[in-house]
Amino acid sequence: MVAQPEKELRFTRSTQARQFAVLGAILIGIAVTLFATAILVFFGYEPPVALWSPLIPLLPAIALFCLSFHCAKHAYLILSPIGVEIFPFFKPSENFRMIPWPEIAFAEIKDNTLILHRDTGKTSGVIISLSPLDPARRQLLKKAIDGRMAEREKNG
Repeated sequence: MVAQPEKELRFTRSTQARQFAVLGAILIGIAVTLFATAILVFFGYEPPVALWSPLIPLLPAIALFCLSFHCAKHAYLILSPIGVEIFPFFKPSENFRMIPWPEIAFAEIKDNTLILHRDTGKTSGVIISLSPLDPARRQLLKKAIDGRMAEREKNG
């Protein structure tokens, strides 16, 4: 935990959250359509679907909305004064990985990936996909990483 959390930059899985929410909304629409079709029995028509059929898309929709909330709530990357914290999708608070700034010799962003090199020869390091981040947030991350690396070079 950082003593000054206002100096942290938190990046969530906003792109994934949006995709899960859209898929959940589509499934809600399908469930409503199935319910409207099943309710026709009260007007004397023989419905092509059973009354319980809206539950089929409704249950996955609820799961997708929960996943969307999880992605929006939990951080994916945190840039702090101490280093870079990487949080996995499952059990992020238990399985996160911290890479301190002194261990990072060089950092670059290429093709929607963040590469943190541990040595100047660029032979070892960590590769992090930036696909879960919103494209605008990727630019902010790039600016923050470049600024941090420039600050390190200036300070020696």
